[in-house]
Amino acid sequence: MTTMQTREIVTAASALLAKSSVPELRSLRVDEESNELQLHGNVRSFYHKQLAQEAVLPVAGSLQVVNHVDVRN
Repeated sequence: MTTMQTREIVTAASALLAKSSVPELRSLRVDEESNELQLHGNVRSFYHKQLAQEAVLPVAGSLQVVNHVDVRN
């Protein structure tokens, strides 16, 4: 996968989260490292953490999605 393709995936994943109907997901950060699409940030529930992961899966391509989102009450 080229750097340009990877950047497009990160941009697409970030855009999906930014347009989410769930406000908490809009502030999450998406990075790429070592063929991983990494999610970072904080949410209030494990449900929101899972929603974030599922939201980016359709655009992840060959990148593995790694969810580093923290759940904070």
